[in-house]
Amino acid sequence: MTFSVNKDTNQIFIERSYDAPNDLVWAAYTESDILDQWWAPKPWTAKTKHMDFREGGSWLYAMVSPEGQEHWSKVEYITIRPKTNFSVVDGFCDADGNMNLSMPRNHWDNTFHAKGDQTTVNMVLSFETLADLEAIIQMGFKEGITMGMENLDAYIKAQFYLRKQNKPDNQPRVSFYLNFPGNTEEAFLFYRKVFKTEFVNGIKRLGDIDPDHDHPPMDENVKNMVLHVELPLIGGHVLMGTDAPKEFGFTVTSGNNMHINLEPESREEADRLFNELSDGGNIDMPMQDMFFGAYYGAFADKYGVNWMVTHQNA
Repeated sequence: MTFSVNKDTNQIFIERSYDAPNDLVWAAYTESDILDQWWAPKPWTAKTKHMDFREGGSWLYAMVSPEGQEHWSKVEYITIRPKTNFSVVDGFCDADGNMNLSMPRNHWDNTFHAKGDQTTVNMVLSFETLADLEAIIQMGFKEGITMGMENLDAYIKAQFYLRKQNKPDNQPRVSFYLNFPGNTEEAFLFYRKVFKTEFVNGIKRLGDIDPDHDHPPMDENVKNMVLHVELPLIGGHVLMGTDAPKEFGFTVTSGNNMHINLEPESREEADRLFNELSDGGNIDMPMQDMFFGAYYGAFADKYGVNWMVTHQNA
């Protein structure tokens, strides 16, 4: 990260590069569930009260200390050019979003530059007065933003690695996804023996998730459970699976333990399949960009058949 201050123009300039594609970094800066996992410098945490990411919308959040002390801020979105640039006005407020006019505010412009699987973000913070700029510096802004971006590096490493390992291209395919209450590995070892094929990139376990990023502590018996596994069957079909343990609030039954997983080649086709198949059914999760790098939705159709639609973002 590069960090510089121009006191003649009352501006701060930040440039930060990430080993991740542009759409993943954009999501990390614009989706509250991801921001809550990296925005605050440790040991503080970020807590979103509400976010409306659109021009004219806002993000109301608190920085929370280990003792529970809350410092509230409000970000107001001015312009948005998806996956390219967004600008905001940022300032301190109370828990209801009422601005604290005695504290400095700034205009924050963020530009995203993509180059293959690398993304560079350029940030320009502009202040009305030199005194406002110096006040922010004295409050530890540089140290805080540096720690937050280090958090994001670790988040990307922990959460986005499955994209390249499991499906490096967007060729359409159909797969089948199985949920187990804790015996996924036993079942897939059995299937591997039957089909005489090998797992794609081995077995990924829940314990592989970076424990530094707001995941609750796991029991040792949970850490060894399966996060994701893929096994080729016959005729180009793939069987996938995961453990859905009761410790995480799941109840696996014979009715909810299997999905047909459609992997179309485009977001448009993903939307079409989702909308038409879910008509008259029960939507569990609408199509949306997920933390693991996919455009994803899940539902049961009007006949009670479970489906997932997954498009791996390019």
